[in-house]
This record gives sequence, C-alpha cells and structure tokens, in this order.
Amino acid sequence: MVLEKLRIPIVAAPMAGGPSSPELVSAVANAGGFGQLAAGYLTVETLVEQIATTRLNTGAPFGVNLFAPGASADPATYADYLAELGARFPLGKPVHDTDHWAEKIEVLVAEPVAVVSTTFGCPTAVEVDRLHAVGSEVWVTVTSPAEAAIAIDAGADVLIAQGVEAGGHRASFIDDPADDPVDGLGLLSLLQLLTASTDLLLVAAGGIATGAGLAAVLAAGASAGQIGTALLRCTEAGTNPVHRGEVGSAEPTMLTRAFTGKRARGIRNTFLRDYTADAPAAYPEIHYATAPLRAAARGTGNPDEVNLWAGQAHSLSRELPVGELLEELAEGAKAALRKALSE
Repeated sequence: MVLEKLRIPIVAAPMAGGPSSPELVSAVANAGGFGQLAAGYLTVETLVEQIATTRLNTGAPFGVNLFAPGASADPATYADYLAELGARFPLGKPVHDTDHWAEKIEVLVAEPVAVVSTTFGCPTAVEVDRLHAVGSEVWVTVTSPAEAAIAIDAGADVLIAQGVEAGGHRASFIDDPADDPVDGLGLLSLLQLLTASTDLLLVAAGGIATGAGLAAVLAAGASAGQIGTALLRCTEAGTNPVHRGEVGSAEPTMLTRAFTGKRARGIRNTFLRDYTADAPAAYPEIHYATAPLRAAARGTGNPDEVNLWAGQAHSLSRELPVGELLEELAEGAKAALRKALSE
C-alpha cells in the first residue's frame, strides 16, 4: 500500500482549478509525501499532459483525483438565482456534464498511476476492478459512515475522511439542502466513527495546518493527514494571485453554494455575504454560469468576487517551499506526540 511506504505521512489534497500543478504534486512526492493531480475541470488532453509532466519531475508514486458525476439540476431551481446575478455580472451558460469521467477512467487504465482517488462519489465495482487490474489503488473521499459503506462495498482500498473543517467543496455524494441544518461531521468525530466500523486505511482531511494537527489525526487512527490549504501559498503551488493574497488573512471562512451550486468552504467575501442565502443546489450548472464573473474578478485583482476556497485554519498558512513545509509538519508531529506521551 502506498501509505505504508511514505517517509512523511502527508498527502497533498487535489485542488482543482490550478493550485495542484504538476510542480506542486512532484514537489510533495520528492519531499517524501504523496501528491495528487486534480483532474477536475481539466480536458482529457490536459490531464494526459499533466501526468506526463509530473512523471518527468518525479520518479516517486503520485495519484490522480477525479470528480464523480452527479444528477443534473432542474433549471427551474436556479433560474431566479441566475437572473439575480445576471443583473449585475457577466454570466456563462449553465451546463451539466460528467467532467469527462468515463474518458478519464480510460486514460488512467491506459496510463496507470499509483492511486486514483475520487470526490463527490464512488466508482462502480466494475470501474474499481479495472483500476485494480492495472495496479492502481482506489481511494474514495467520504464525509460520513454511510458514504464509507458505499465505498467499501465498491472495493475501495483507502478512505479519505473529509471533516467539515476542510476548504473547498464538500465531498458529499449528494448535496441536499434539506441536510443543511444538520452540522457536518468534524474530522475527529468522523475518524472515530470510521475506525470503529472498518479496518481500511484512512487519510484524514480538514483543518490540518501544524505538526500538532497532523499528530492529532495520526493518534486518532489515520495513516496520513491530507493538507490542501496549507499548500496554497507554497512556492510550487499554482494558486492564482488573488487567491494567494487572501489565504493567511484573519477573515473567517463559511460554507456556500454561491459560486458553484455545491457546498464549499471559502474565505468570506462580499459575494458570499450577498448571495449564499439564495444560492441553489445545482452543480456544476452554477459553476459554469459564474465562470465569467470569477475570471473577470481575477483579471482585475478583485477578491470580493472570486471563490477563495480555504479551510478553517487558513490563517496559519505560510509562504515557503513544499519541502520545508512537509519537514516542519513531520518534525512538529513527532514533537507533539512526544510531549503528549511525556505528560
């Protein structure tokens, strides 16, 4: 198993939209952790190119993350919302697609990587078997024991346990507004529930920004901690300048569907304050519709109209090379565990 061979028990979260560049993924791998390319929103051709580039930059294992497709939304559920936005912003066409799921599976069968991970859902047992046949492990991101059970039944090798603290999209298989009043599981609670119900290896994701945070999830049963927000300001990350400039601020985060139609955690800004309450569950339709307004804001350096995905501990992030960050987290975890055991 990949996790059992890591020098540093850290997995880089796959951050779609630019941050998880081949340079970042290979830097994490070369530093002794495990990197993942984010295939979400990429064309098939770009994915092939990024895999090739990563292989040129590292001889270490790495993974590719896919977005599992969901059901299309009824246009009536988002028509009023887009009319409200359209009165103020340039919008694109609301489109439903599969993010080239089937085609990307074919790429990964033809050009195998160490790990294929998924977000927003689980591959079928047949798809898992195909990936296993070419030597790839299958990791499924889950936010609840119920989702974990589905992944286990499909033949997943590893569960990525995503707590509600995590930045970016919630990995939930179904985004149901009826569930909004119910708090999502925090990472520590989720880890305890999963370790009580399965022997599969776990990767813990959500709010890990320090060595002590990494030590906590390892002590709670995870084989590695997955970090994303902590990498956004690293030298090798492909984070756009507007996003990079806001991560590390004192501004709190909040959950919203305003930019994409799917719950995601980002740094609070004017757009989130104004439109979160009215935003429907309609992904990826809203994502495509708001793409032009987000692009325009990035072009003018306006952080108030950009999706600033970040976890709850983003204020602890720092600007430094990936290798230095991973070493600091690993040494900090060891020190935290020694301290805890000595008292």
